[in-house]
Amino acid sequence: MLEKLCALIAEQFGVEPDSITADTTFVDGLGADSVDLVDLSMALEEEFGMEEMDAEEIETIITVGDLYKYMQDHLEF
Repeated sequence: MLEKLCALIAEQFGVEPDSITADTTFVDGLGADSVDLVDLSMALEEEFGMEEMDAEEIETIITVGDLYKYMQDHLEF
């Protein structure tokens, strides 16, 4: 699951999947802005069937690991 998430993030941000770890930050590590994060949220909805994330939830996700934990809490594997 984490590998699939990293691959999706790499595709969204135009980086190599191997460069993404659980400690990778979206803003500092990937240069994401709020639009990028909304785009990523929509890609997650499409790829994993997640419900739409609201702005407050998105703001609490700093690293790829944070997003992975959020997904574990909100998706059934």
